[in-house]
Formats: sequence, structure tokens, C-alpha cells
Amino acid sequence: MESWEFGRAVRRWRDRVAPEAVGLPVGRRRRASGLRREELAGLAGISTDYLTRLEQGRATAPSTQVVESLARALRLADQERDLLYRLAGHAAPGLDVVPSRITRSVQRLLDRLAHTPVVVYDATWTLLLANAPFDALMGETSAWRGIERNALWRNLLGPGTRVVHTPAEQADHEARLVADLRLTASRYPADRALRRLVAELTDKSPRFAELWESDVPAPPPDPSKRKVVDHPAVGRITLDCDTLVVAVDDVRITVYTAEPGTEDADRLALAVVLGTQALVD
Repeated sequence: MESWEFGRAVRRWRDRVAPEAVGLPVGRRRRASGLRREELAGLAGISTDYLTRLEQGRATAPSTQVVESLARALRLADQERDLLYRLAGHAAPGLDVVPSRITRSVQRLLDRLAHTPVVVYDATWTLLLANAPFDALMGETSAWRGIERNALWRNLLGPGTRVVHTPAEQADHEARLVADLRLTASRYPADRALRRLVAELTDKSPRFAELWESDVPAPPPDPSKRKVVDHPAVGRITLDCDTLVVAVDDVRITVYTAEPGTEDADRLALAVVLGTQALVD
């Protein structure tokens, strides 16, 4: 890898991103017109120390996940993103790989939902982006690494989420996730990362292995789309949960909202305020 060229490109693109364009506050004492190093690191889900070493050419093997996260945080155009991959020594992802990018049109949609809890997953249900209101509602996601970012792992093997399910609801939720992953695997049979994910889940989760091999179709979608979130500061909040699939980009956008004027809307607003303040502090 041309590590010095990679670092120089990241620094150059970091300097041109306006903080307000990525939802960051602009203080009076701010000298840099672009992103600070720690801000880009936070947006990309990597440590500031690692980003420093990348920019200085002292870290020489960023993974494709890191490259994609940096490209997304820097809001690179397609040609720039492909260049960043090449500078890192990787081929740009092709059509046979699960898309893990957020296009500019999808990003504009997310920008307009800046005050609403929103999370974006790829077709393997691996988290691509969670905005600040989502982290305030569901808990901080920026420290999640690798398979920790996958919703199947979190539901079947990990710590779970703040969503409250009955045993039957949880079983249906797991079955839907696995069924959707099976469809994804049929569309991207050459994706090595997807095969590794399936192998790890099969090896470590008997429940996943059972569902993966089952011929039983997934349960029908829940018509109510209601989710109860147990927030540690404000208690339980009943929300509408809508998942939008962007077919061309093959990403899933999940949005949490409450009926205006209700107690749940007030609790959601309070949770977002408290959580956002905690993230800033």
C-alpha cells in the first residue's frame, strides 16, 4: 500500500468536510474549517490514535471495513471512494459483494431525519450508520467492532438490545433476520465476508444453525410495527418502527417515531436530549 499517499488523501478530504454537513456543532473557537481528526475518527468508528497513524503513514494495512467507513464519513464521491480503496491496496467492491456504502441520495435523506432515531444496515444486517438520536435511544454504537455490529449476532449471541420482546416476539424476530440473511446469501454467493459471518453464526449459535437449515418460511411481518424500548433514564417507550429497504443500494433504514402529543413522544424527546448531552459531554 502507498501508505503516505493514503494518509495524504484522507487528510485532504478531511479538511474539506464542513462540520455542519455531518451534523457536528460549530463552536466560536473552532479554527479548522474541516473536520478535526477526533471528529472523523468518531464518525468512522475508529480510534483517533489509529487515524493519526493512518494519516502519518505509520499504519499500513487498513481493512476494507475501515476504508469504507472512512469513505462514508468523508462523503466521498464514487471515483474518490474507489481511489481510496486502491491506495489501501484493495480492489473496489464489485457487484458480487454486499454493498456497504451510503449513497449521497440516501445521506441527504438521513440528513433530513437528523432529529429522529435512525439506523442503517447493509443486507447482512451489519450496522453501517447510527445517528446521534438512535445512540441516545438505544445506547452508544460507535465502540462496536467487527461482528458486534451485526444484528443477528447481537440478538442470538450478544448482549441484545433495549427493545423489549416477549419470547414469541423474539423468536419471530430472529426467524425474520435469518430468513432475510438467507436471501442475501443467495444474491451474493461470492461474498467471502458473508460466508464467514454465516460460518461463525452457525458454529456458535445452535438457534441460528437450526433456522438456517430450516425450510420453514419466515413469519409474516408484524402488522403493528410497534416496539417497546426500555430506556435506562426515562423508562419504557412504545414507538413505531419502520424499516425502509433501498432496493438499488440494498440497505435497510430503520426509523423510530412516536405519535405527536403523546406521552411516548415526550419520553422519546427526553431520551434523545439526555442521550445527546451525554454523548457531547
